Amino acid sequence: MFGLGMPELLVILVVALVVIGPKRLPDIARALGKGMREFRRATDDIKHSITIDHDDYNPAAALKKLHRPEQTPPQPTERPAPPAQQQTSPDETKDPDA
Repeated sequence: MFGLGMPELLVILVVALVVIGPKRLPDIARALGKGMREFRRATDDIKHSITIDHDDYNPAAALKKLHRPEQTPPQPTERPAPPAQQQTSPDETKDPDA
């Protein structure tokens, strides 16, 4: 644990006992334990959500969709009927000014 051995932990405990006092030390230790537990839960939740997101995401499939979109069969389109040509009489084809 952080490279601390048993002698270092005992020194820290004695200093904490002197500075904080024997009455408040258990309360502070309990609060510190709760804080560490909540921090560990939060980090585990984040790791879990990242793992789930990573498992659901398939980058190969995403790249295939980008490069080759799904082909849909072409829909038949209705062509407009060509306009009916009107029959013109020979008189109409002549220039009226002439």
